[in-house]
Amino acid sequence: MTDRIPAIVNVKSGTADAAQKVLGEGESFEVHAVEPDDIARTIRDVVTAGAKRILVSGGDGTIATAAAELLESRAELAILPGGTLNHFARDLGVSTEPAEALQLAVNGQCRGVDVGVVNGHVFLNTSSVGAYVRFVRIRERLERWFGYRIASAIAALRILFQLRRFAVELEVEGKQRIYRTPLVFIGVGERELQLPTLGSRVEGGRPGLHVMVVSGRSGARLLALALAAVARGVDAAARTPELDSFLVQRCKVTLRRPTAVAIDGELVAMHETLEYELRPDALHVVCPPPEASEREGYSPDLSRRMTSPG
Repeated sequence: MTDRIPAIVNVKSGTADAAQKVLGEGESFEVHAVEPDDIARTIRDVVTAGAKRILVSGGDGTIATAAAELLESRAELAILPGGTLNHFARDLGVSTEPAEALQLAVNGQCRGVDVGVVNGHVFLNTSSVGAYVRFVRIRERLERWFGYRIASAIAALRILFQLRRFAVELEVEGKQRIYRTPLVFIGVGERELQLPTLGSRVEGGRPGLHVMVVSGRSGARLLALALAAVARGVDAAARTPELDSFLVQRCKVTLRRPTAVAIDGELVAMHETLEYELRPDALHVVCPPPEASEREGYSPDLSRRMTSPG
């Protein structure tokens, strides 16, 4: 590639200064250091100016913002991981070492990546309603004093003693199901059903939206214990929460009232009906090639129910 690649850096990211420094050391990138509210506009501007590949530096929320702008574009997304967890980059095999990530951004190949959409909002990893939303709210209040991991542990323990269940109607496979549950979780791609990796992406897993609903009173209690254990770095809990689990292309979640929905760790206010759908290969991402067997040997029928053994 002969043209310089526009590099969008979220200045509120904890690694923003380091990212700007490493990007400025070579001649491959044109750096745009912007506030979070200006990320989408800046991406639109560089795409309009003819950029074929754009690098974005930040965490999962920043990458999701960029992805939403690039879905309707032929422009390619390269990633310089700059968040706390960087789930999306790690799942795609993008190195968190800046030098390696930038080499990939310049010379790497591009492939289509699945994304999820709920009521027009793009998510790359997960979306949820219920306990995790409260977990994020508590963690965000505490994070400025205790840091991310300690705040996460305290938030999980608070949920353990203040767990709330809510009524939800879930439509999958054309059937209506009614639950009283503390959590509805939806992940892009097949997810683990066992602790300690519950909810993590299955390596080489099947495509689809993986819907999990915690069922029963004991399941609710175990969910809270699991959140607390994982947040503290404990490798196991008593047993895995009872789950109803479905792998689908689309589903609808109906609530009793408007609520906040967690989308890749960010909270978004939405109305009572949540329409989820999978957009296969919708995002063009610069990343290492997948394992040859990643999507081989799996049935294209995504509407399969799975229940964890508990």
